[in-house]
Amino acid sequence: MQKSLPLLACLLLGACAATPTRAPGPTPSLAVETRSYATTPLPAPVDLPPVEAFAAAGFTAPDGVRLPYRLLSPNTKERLPLVVVLHGSGAVGDDNKAQMGAFARSWARPETAKAFPAFVLVPQAPNRTADYAKGADRLLASRPGASLPAILALIDDLATRLPIDTDRIYLVGFSMGGSAAMNAAAAQPGKFAAVVAFSGVPPERARAAKVAPTPVLIVHGDKDRENPYAPDLAWAAALADAGGAVRFVSYRGMAHVVPPDMMHDSAWREWLFAQKRGK
Repeated sequence: MQKSLPLLACLLLGACAATPTRAPGPTPSLAVETRSYATTPLPAPVDLPPVEAFAAAGFTAPDGVRLPYRLLSPNTKERLPLVVVLHGSGAVGDDNKAQMGAFARSWARPETAKAFPAFVLVPQAPNRTADYAKGADRLLASRPGASLPAILALIDDLATRLPIDTDRIYLVGFSMGGSAAMNAAAAQPGKFAAVVAFSGVPPERARAAKVAPTPVLIVHGDKDRENPYAPDLAWAAALADAGGAVRFVSYRGMAHVVPPDMMHDSAWREWLFAQKRGK
């Protein structure tokens, strides 16, 4: 099946030349959810919760990497999910602010925080959390970056100190953050309840079997010129063929962005919060 994934990707994209001498691989079980991209207006930045809604803190990992992070903590002693929001490459640094874009801050909007009560962790990586190179199938693939182990250690640390439901730890990320989320699920199979990856670069397709037990929602625009669409499509197909619970949402005409209609939408968050490890 590994060798058929590039062919699958280009067939679904409609970009393949005819190859009559090459037999097609097995028909995948992936169902693609296709949507039209619309640049719907977002709330102005002043309408979003301030960065200070997330408490600032720092963590030094066992490997010596120091991570600044922000944490949204509900005022409750009840055990709640942990949502880990992983940033793109443009926020790499140590100011503990650059990672707090509109997508991260949206979790603190009163209506969202009420409907989806959770601890929300937004770490800032001092180095990349995912690195990219051509994979075995000649499509782009990602591998864990230098800062990803420190983030995984931070998650473990918070789980011992806070009333976190460890059966409901969710990874959410955009761009490099989406890539890192998928690599984290592959590195620690069975640890996370679900992954939502927007416009990322997935791991080598051979690693799909490790991630298959984890529900995954992948969102990508077919006009993305920064992180190409085809590797994510091939990864989703590999997950589906491995028996995984995977959803692939394809946006026609969308470039490298979080879809505005999903920024504050409750539907995908409802899906996310319905997932539970071992369910």
